[in-house]
Amino acid sequence: MKFGKEFTAQMVPEWHEAYMDYNFLKTILKEIQIFRQRSRPPPTTAITGSRRKLSLYRAFSGLTQRHNYPPTPGTPDVENQVIVVNTHGESSETMFLMAADEGGEKELVYFRKLDGEFNKVVRFYKSKADEVMKEAAMLDKQMDALIAFRIKVDNPDQSWFDRSAEMNRLASEVAASMAVLSASTPAGARASRRAPSMDVIDEEGSGKYDESGNEKDVKGRENATQIAQKERGMTIRGARPAPLELLSQVRMNQAAETPRSTIKSFLNVPNQNEIKFTKENLKKVEEQLKNAFIEFYHKLRLLKNYSFLNILAFSKIMKKYDKITSRSASKAYLMMVENSHLGSNDGVTKLMDRVEASFIKHFSNSNRSKGMTILRAKVKREKHRVTFSLGFLVGCAVSLFVALMLFTRARHLIEHENRDQYMENLFPLYTLFGFITLHMLMYAANIYFWRRYRVNYPFIFGFKKGTELGYREVLVLTFGVVVLSIAAGLANLDMDMDPNSKDYKTPTEIIPLGLLGLLVVILFCPFNVIYRSSRFFLLTCLFHCVCAPLYKVTLPDFFLGDQLTSQVQAFRSVEFYICYYGWGDFRHRENTCKDSGVYNTFYFIVAAIPYWSRFLQCLRRLYEERDAMQGINGLKYFSTILAVSFRTAYVLDKGIGWKFMAWLVSVNAAIFSTYWDLVIDWGLFQKNSKNRWLRDKLLVPHKSVYFVAIVLNVLLRFAWLQTVLDFSVPFWHPQTLTAVVAVLEIIRRGMWNFFRLENEHLNNVGKYRAFKSVPLPFNYDEDESKDN
Repeated sequence: MKFGKEFTAQMVPEWHEAYMDYNFLKTILKEIQIFRQRSRPPPTTAITGSRRKLSLYRAFSGLTQRHNYPPTPGTPDVENQVIVVNTHGESSETMFLMAADEGGEKELVYFRKLDGEFNKVVRFYKSKADEVMKEAAMLDKQMDALIAFRIKVDNPDQSWFDRSAEMNRLASEVAASMAVLSASTPAGARASRRAPSMDVIDEEGSGKYDESGNEKDVKGRENATQIAQKERGMTIRGARPAPLELLSQVRMNQAAETPRSTIKSFLNVPNQNEIKFTKENLKKVEEQLKNAFIEFYHKLRLLKNYSFLNILAFSKIMKKYDKITSRSASKAYLMMVENSHLGSNDGVTKLMDRVEASFIKHFSNSNRSKGMTILRAKVKREKHRVTFSLGFLVGCAVSLFVALMLFTRARHLIEHENRDQYMENLFPLYTLFGFITLHMLMYAANIYFWRRYRVNYPFIFGFKKGTELGYREVLVLTFGVVVLSIAAGLANLDMDMDPNSKDYKTPTEIIPLGLLGLLVVILFCPFNVIYRSSRFFLLTCLFHCVCAPLYKVTLPDFFLGDQLTSQVQAFRSVEFYICYYGWGDFRHRENTCKDSGVYNTFYFIVAAIPYWSRFLQCLRRLYEERDAMQGINGLKYFSTILAVSFRTAYVLDKGIGWKFMAWLVSVNAAIFSTYWDLVIDWGLFQKNSKNRWLRDKLLVPHKSVYFVAIVLNVLLRFAWLQTVLDFSVPFWHPQTLTAVVAVLEIIRRGMWNFFRLENEHLNNVGKYRAFKSVPLPFNYDEDESKDN
């Protein structure tokens, strides 16, 4: 793989614009190469008059530079120099000495662009390095409070003298632990901490980092105890332990939000944030700080990798320049890069060492292997068994589908006299599984395209690293449900009653209910099988949607809420399950659900529940964020509730009044929702955009894709109007038409998902937001006074 592609693949997606623009610089070099090839003179031994003039000009230029910029030791003579790099504070400027050569103006443009990219990278790196230093100081204070908290919990009745002695003992243990860890760590392990782990990219000369790292390690092994005592680590203060009096200056931050805390906040009931020294609270504090350390260490690794990748890119592009132009400019430029803040600052590396030592001591019981495994979560790799299982299940699904078609045609079931009975009673039961599998299939397609266009969906959704599902895993689950559904459907294709009992076989009639029960059991299964972490994440978000607005609304919560609004017909199928098996005569495939007032009432309620949940989530965000757009979004969902209610009323009671109201509110809701989809959720139709009718930044290179998506979204948004138009297909049963409209809505939602997350990702890129905020357990009184 070429370096340019590998360089792009190794980038932090949200920092993409902060990296060196390697491809653009490479394009400039190609132009220089083409120009030099075209203007290359035929070989000759005579020197023309113009060549003599260039030689005289270069000599004069060299004398001028010798006077203005005297050579430093180790610097080649000015007459042989190609560039002179001047550093002004945090920025650098390259003076190209060969601008008078033929084609020199192109090379001058190259160096100007190169300087601009380098200054951009250095500024970004310095700003992020300053941020992590501030976060380190904050974590330092948190660990002081944790140590004091532990001592207080272990010895609640100790006097201050005893507690002070205990603090000194604990501090000495920590210092000794750091010395032991530093001395016992293999040289290779320490070198790997100082040189970023790059499995694919390698560069000649990059061994400098390893060599320097090893030299530091040797010194570290010789003076391990002194370094552990002198360096101010995270919570390691040597003979100056954190006094227990600081516990009187800190308050416990509010833990995970609960419905009770939400109600108290709404009623302005003061929260009791005084510290309770219990083992339960200690466990919560340790868990919060553990997560904070993991996220902080992840940030340090990415920042270090950012520095390494950009230094490597500058080395590659300068060597390519030397090769194309036959000059020797890379040495001088790379020396400047190495001496800059980007190449010489080792604060991030030292901070990583301190975080590792503190984490291993306090959160992994001094077990280095265990601690580093937690800190450096392994990248999830595709498993062969997943690919094999997917192929096997796809083959089974295709075989069963062909068998279903052949069985239907051979038995002439479409023209059977009991066809309407089957469509009214069993077809709604099986459409539920069709809606679920189609939505899962669309989600798998979303994941595939998100990965292809580098949308960081695991970060956006907040998945725990290494637990996110790839599109293959989702497809395995999808086709697993498909195989079970088609197999169950084949068992229910018997259209004839038993001539003796005049009913259908009970075991086959309850197969749909058994299949639904099996899926519910798998979803709630507490054992670590079938992607438990993903199932529990889904259940948590689903519970937050049901309990809206009692929980703080996060992106996964309202994203799932939007998915549920596209599954109205699935909710109605669940209602039909309850009615059919609870009060219907499933042995004779008969039901009186539509004649029941209770069923019709819940027919309204079930359809409105997903939209009502989203409406409450918008109100919660309006209350917390004071964002008027959330109030308008809530009005959108409320208008949809009215549209669904009036359409349902018209379906149950055909009347001109219901039809007029259904028309009015449905068209209003469709226009409102379409505008919100395109302008707010997708971020399209921006004024003065360089991509007309779209937005400035697009991940999909083909603009036609966006215009096709716009047209399809508009058409599918208005598909629900068929219920008001009394649209029908002669050879389709009404249940089939209802299912087709529901399928179109799920397809529209799958398409909406991709562009919605693309817009969210671009917003994160614009703000360089690559890390999630982790709540800290303690809040110092001095911090509160600063905030106020």
